[in-house]
Amino acid sequence: MEHVRTCVGCRQQGSRSTLLRVVAASGEDVLLVDERRRLPGRGAWLHPSTTCLDGAEKRRVFPRALRRPGPLDTSHVRSFLDRPTGAVASTTSDENGSNS
Repeated sequence: MEHVRTCVGCRQQGSRSTLLRVVAASGEDVLLVDERRRLPGRGAWLHPSTTCLDGAEKRRVFPRALRRPGPLDTSHVRSFLDRPTGAVASTTSDENGSNS
């Protein structure tokens, strides 16, 4: 059963698999993308598009959604969204090609 969430940017619903989870970094006013959906704390859901991020910033929803005072720095989320779609974090692998 797929859980449906609401995007804070466009307010449309989407499945967890199509949305990004963002969280405020612990003790900081920085917004981070939770790619594995495992970081602690309250999260907000966002479509992986700069249009939704722009809408969320314009409406100043992140402090409300994450229950944090003041504005949050979204530069990490924006740089994540601006990456080329095929970009993958570099990993080390042994001669067999498996990651260790």
